[in-house]
Order: sequence, then C-alpha cells, then structure tokens
Amino acid sequence: MPSLSQLAKMDVKDLRAALKKGGERAEERGQGASQGHGASQGHGAAHGQGAAHGQGAASKGGRREVRRAVRTSGRGDRRVVIGLDIQPGYLAAVEASVNGTLSVRRAAGRTLPAGVMRDGEVGEASELTKALKELFDDARFARRVRVGLANQRTVVRMLDLPPITDGRELAAAVRFQAQDHIPMPLSSAVLDFQPLGVVETPSGKRQRVVVAAAQSEMVSSLVSAVGAAGLRPAGVDLSAFAMIRALYRGGGEAEGDGAVEGGGRTLYLNVGGLTNLAIAEGLVCRFTRTVAWGLEATAVQLSERLSMPLAEARDRLTRIDLTAQTDGETSTGAELEGTEREARLLLAAGVREIAGEVRNSVDYHRAQDGGGAVETIVVSGPATEIRGFTAALQAELGHPVERRTVAIGAGGSLHGVSAERLAIAAGLAVEEVPA
Repeated sequence: MPSLSQLAKMDVKDLRAALKKGGERAEERGQGASQGHGASQGHGAAHGQGAAHGQGAASKGGRREVRRAVRTSGRGDRRVVIGLDIQPGYLAAVEASVNGTLSVRRAAGRTLPAGVMRDGEVGEASELTKALKELFDDARFARRVRVGLANQRTVVRMLDLPPITDGRELAAAVRFQAQDHIPMPLSSAVLDFQPLGVVETPSGKRQRVVVAAAQSEMVSSLVSAVGAAGLRPAGVDLSAFAMIRALYRGGGEAEGDGAVEGGGRTLYLNVGGLTNLAIAEGLVCRFTRTVAWGLEATAVQLSERLSMPLAEARDRLTRIDLTAQTDGETSTGAELEGTEREARLLLAAGVREIAGEVRNSVDYHRAQDGGGAVETIVVSGPATEIRGFTAALQAELGHPVERRTVAIGAGGSLHGVSAERLAIAAGLAVEEVPA
C-alpha cells in the first residue's frame, strides 16, 4: 500500500488503481504463504523493499505506479493549499499563512445534513460532494486541499527501534514492528511514520518514531468524494496533528525543535461534530484518540426526543447557558422550559463523557514507556461557544482548562464562520509551524 503522504497526492483515478494493485499483491502473497512459498522467507518477504519505500504491500510494479501518480497529479498553483475539516454536521475550509505564527487569511463553512458524515467517516458521498462543490464555488477558494482524518479507524503509535540511520532499513523496521502495535491488518492500511530522533531509554539508545495508520478503504471513500467535487487533494493528515499545529503556543510548552524529552505535555481537545483528543510534547503528538461524543450527535438526540427539526436543535444547543451547572449540581427544577432542560441534561452528560475519556487517556498515556505528565489542558471547537461549557469541563476534570482559538490575520475574511470552528482546518492548511 502507498503511504499516507503518497496516497494523498494522487488524483482519484490513480488512487483507486494503487489501492487495488496493493490489495491484489497482498492477496497473492497471502495465498503464496499458505502454499509454503513465502513462509520460509520469513518477515523479510513481507517487510522488505516495499516497506523500505513506505509502500507496504505494493509490488515493484505497484511502487512505480505510485511514484508515477505522485509526479503527475496535483499540477497547478502549488502556493495555496486549503485546509478542509469535514466533521459530522459541518465542514470548514481555511486558507492560512505562517509568518511567525499561524493565522487565518480566509475561511468559509457550511452545515451538512444528518448522516453525511457518521462518526468521522463518509456516510453519503454524493451529499458530501454536493456540499463541497457549493462551498468552494461560493467562496472562490483554490482547489488544492489538505483533508483531515478523524475516526476510530485511524491509529497513532510511538515506537522505539534500534538506532538505525539508513532510511530503507528504518522503514522496514517500522513495518515489522507496526504489525504488533497497529490494530488492523497492514495489508488493508496506509501507513506513514516520522522519525523523532535517537533517545536514551532504560534499554539504551533507541530511534523513536511516531507511526500513523488508517484503513485504506476509509481514506479512499473520503478522497473520492473530495475529488468528485472538483478538488485536488494535496495531502491527507490526521485532524489531531492539525489541531496541535493550530493551537500550539511556543515557549512554555516546548523549546527548540518542539519536543523536550521529559518535559510537561499538553492535552488538546477540539469539541465539534465529534471530539478530537491529543496529547503532545511540543509539536509532537504522543497519543491521540477520537471520542464519539460531539455536538451533532447531541443535536440529533435533542431533535428526536422533542420532535423538532435538526436545524432548530442545533441552534438551541448553541444558546444554552451551562453556567448554573459548573458547580457540579444538575438543574432539574420545573422552572426550566422543557427544551432548555433537555438540552442541558444532554450537554452535561457530554461533558462527563469527555472528562472520562480525558482521564482514561491520561492514565493510559502515563502507563506507557516515556509517558510524561500532562500539565496543560487546552480546549477548542464549536462547543466552547456554549456559555459555561469550558467551565463545566474544568469543574468535572478538577484541572484548569484553557480555551484557545486560532489567530485571525489582519483583514481576514471568515464569511460569517466563527473562529471556534476553524482550528483544525487552519492546521490542515499548513504543513508546519514555528517551534
């Protein structure tokens, strides 16, 4: 399989061909191994040259096809890439710049009908394509986009390997070790990794790498819907990585290259259509997970319970005041109008669910080798527009929570979209920010 970075650069036709080719080759090798042709060659056969090129299961012919697609796709203006955040209930597009800090130059957004995105995956491709085409036609954005991934079928792991300096050998070692740490068949996944340098561990010096994997079928369906809208994917990235780039503030969080070994870490939350959670050391993501709870699922629940249109339920949630609940008490009196009371109860349950996921994630992260203490918790996203939401989360966690938004450049045009909806899209619009 092609890597995440290579897969994202292909046009839709080449993408489908590469995925199909990789799957056919993986199946052939699986059949060969079952017949005794591959077993004697051991892991080297499965993790040799293909892994060294970052291609996974693709054959030499498949690798040539991948490289040819990378060279020929995405022609045009390479100076502007639009960050595209697609979540349940809404999508946001951002043109950003980095001049000392990341800032938004232009932005636009649009609501999505229920079911278009389900738990971060494409539910109705034609509706998503239609919404994307309308958004980009209206906003007159450039057509090159970097798309975010956030769902249960994306995985990030930190691996410590022998201090290998040769790139091909390191890629093969990553592929070999990843099969024990990535909870999905590597033959049906796209895999990418980033070396973080050699670190001292109780076992001696080790090359530390962060590995990201995603199921290829899920990536293909998303990229296909984007391509059908006339957009050209210039990259696919995890939304968690983009969130860190957009909300990272230097100085106290990290210095130098953005990763201070043994230093305090920051937990980032983006609460929108769903919830992105990441623990980072400087700009390096050490842990991430996607939490199913989000405003869209809550709005759907409210709509169904009170038999009201979804658009009205979404609007009601944004106008709820949770201030009275930040002391941990739940308002249950008859003084509350029925809709407001139901919305408060749903939001309070969501705050508790997120707080539980944060505690579980911190405990899991701390238990891993090298898991540092989380010193700072940062929250962002549309949920922070709800009065009292951040304070309620802080009370539930018993830890200070800092609300952050991405910076808006002088004269930035947001087309009526609130800054709280733009963090992930802004992070996707750039590949790196100053450490």
